[in-house]
Amino acid sequence: MEMTCIDTDQELAETARRTSKNLLQRMEQHLRTFLSAEHELWTAVDERAVGAVDALSELVAAGGKRIRPAFCIAGYLAADGDPENPAVVTAAAALEMLHVSALIHDDIIDASSHRRGLPTVHAHHSALHTRRAWQGEARRFGEGVALLVGDLALVYSEQLMAHAPAAVVPVWNRLRSELMIGQYMDMSAAAEFCVDPQLSRWIALAKSGHYTIHRPLAVGASAAGRPDLAPAFEKYGEAVGEAFQLRDDLLDAFGDSADTGKPAGLDFSQHKMTLLLGWAMQRDERIHSLITTPGHTPEEVRRHLVDTGVPHDIEKHIADLVEQGCAALADTPIDPVWRTELTHMATRVAYRTA
Repeated sequence: MEMTCIDTDQELAETARRTSKNLLQRMEQHLRTFLSAEHELWTAVDERAVGAVDALSELVAAGGKRIRPAFCIAGYLAADGDPENPAVVTAAAALEMLHVSALIHDDIIDASSHRRGLPTVHAHHSALHTRRAWQGEARRFGEGVALLVGDLALVYSEQLMAHAPAAVVPVWNRLRSELMIGQYMDMSAAAEFCVDPQLSRWIALAKSGHYTIHRPLAVGASAAGRPDLAPAFEKYGEAVGEAFQLRDDLLDAFGDSADTGKPAGLDFSQHKMTLLLGWAMQRDERIHSLITTPGHTPEEVRRHLVDTGVPHDIEKHIADLVEQGCAALADTPIDPVWRTELTHMATRVAYRTA
């Protein structure tokens, strides 16, 4: 009898994962179909008009982890949402399109040269301007194009979310404003570059805790008509999202750009006041001087960070956050299969290598 129960649990878990994977694949197809239709629409206007759409399509096609759509779908299915209802597919697609918008703008802010293993939108168009010897300044042209492509993605995200149930609107609105304010605060903190762990944690929550995990889960639950899950998803999402951001900080500092698809050490060069750097500078004031001194190398900063012991402490904090997040689901009225799956998802995002 016990073996039968285990087999049944495993079958249910496999079914849940297959359903989630199928919805993610449908989301990918929906994005491709949507962008293809936009390509045809603007080709009919002028062959040059498709440039912005094509730049967006290339970035979407380049891949990405699709974390936000995955959590949206998980929240929807955990809330007993009907997998045949196309509403969750469009909601997940809207979240990914919003993320693409944020990435394009973020790359301008950070002066990043690569994203998902390809030249960033602004870097590509700056180089195009130079190769073709066009008028004006190549850098301004590239950044201007990227701003517009990012804005186009923002417009498309709204068009996509318009097909989701009206119940998602409040959380969708909060998610977007939170993201923008979080980005603004991130820039301000980088400019001031003052040690403020409390501010660093708030930024991490706004940009990852809420934006990456909590709000996508809430969008999914709202689309399924289960707003009662919001408190548990908030506790889970904030904890797991902070763990996600801390892993991102560690990957930026110590990761391999061949794996991450973007330059390493950007947080150093852009003076990002991450929790990792904030804690390290509390222990060793020389790190602040090192990062703000022109000509420093990422290797130098890494050595000092390791000497403080902060990376090790961050790893312990990540483990605690994952445990806290999963504990928040203990008494949540969802199928145990999805409680287990969300636990697995928390581990995957907190301990990813790219």
